Amino acid sequence: MDFVQLLPFAALAGVGCAVFFVVNMLSGDKSRAQERLEELRDPGSRNKDGDSGKGGMGGLLEKAAPALSKAMQPKTELEQSNLKVRLSNAGFHSQNAPQLYLAIKVMLMVGGLVVGGGFGAWQFGLTQNGLVALVLGVGAGMYLPEIVLSFMKSGRQSKIFLQMPDALDLLVVCVEAGLGLDAGMRRVSEELMDAAPECCGEFALANLQLQMGRPRREVLHDLGVRTGVDDMKALAAILIQADKFGSSIAQALRVQSDSMRTKRKQMAEEKAQQTAVKMIFPLVLFIFPGIFVVLVGPAAIMMIEGLFNQ
Repeated sequence: MDFVQLLPFAALAGVGCAVFFVVNMLSGDKSRAQERLEELRDPGSRNKDGDSGKGGMGGLLEKAAPALSKAMQPKTELEQSNLKVRLSNAGFHSQNAPQLYLAIKVMLMVGGLVVGGGFGAWQFGLTQNGLVALVLGVGAGMYLPEIVLSFMKSGRQSKIFLQMPDALDLLVVCVEAGLGLDAGMRRVSEELMDAAPECCGEFALANLQLQMGRPRREVLHDLGVRTGVDDMKALAAILIQADKFGSSIAQALRVQSDSMRTKRKQMAEEKAQQTAVKMIFPLVLFIFPGIFVVLVGPAAIMMIEGLFNQ
């Protein structure tokens, strides 16, 4: 093997060594003296390590997230807000969620760069096809988190939409029984946590914000934005108006529950009507050939035998 053939392997080994060095540098444990000095400089950091309890790849990713995500941080407040809303719609409400998401994105881009560049250099060498493989690897690593986040977002929103009528029915019962909106949301989140974890989790978070002293209007508005479900936004708007004008919250909840239940019933009927159309392709491709062989096969065999006997 000449030098040109060994060059891709040498480049891949160099990139691997660099990644290994960076990982070891980020995961290196501090000495006890350094920890004591940091505790003296920042007394509030004494119990952080003991309270977090994170180790391994999770702790390493959390430590490296600020540095890794710095290159891809949104430049404007609008972009930062949009990223936080998308992560909240997918169920990630932590303050560190944007940094972790961008850090994972950078890591996958680097992984795509290594894999795509190594495969392109090994398969095509230092040619245009090798460069195309490198670009495809980087692009796949960049857009894979976006695709996964979109699927998680749509799946969670669909679950919340299907769980809302049952949660609202129980909330109506609680409010009509004499409980306030805050106590009713807490009761619903406790009773339906196993059957509707996504919707009850949002109610529990909203109730926690209310207990912390946030205005009800802001909490309900954030509830609609955080879920990203149109019906939840409509529910938040109805509750805000009922709280503003002093109308009956139970009646507003009952109307919203009935409308959502009707909408869910209509969606089920629509999917049932689409079943016949969706069954055409499996019938034509998989069932009709078998039926055709069973019905026509014996007659075809008899016709062939009759032709050969003549």
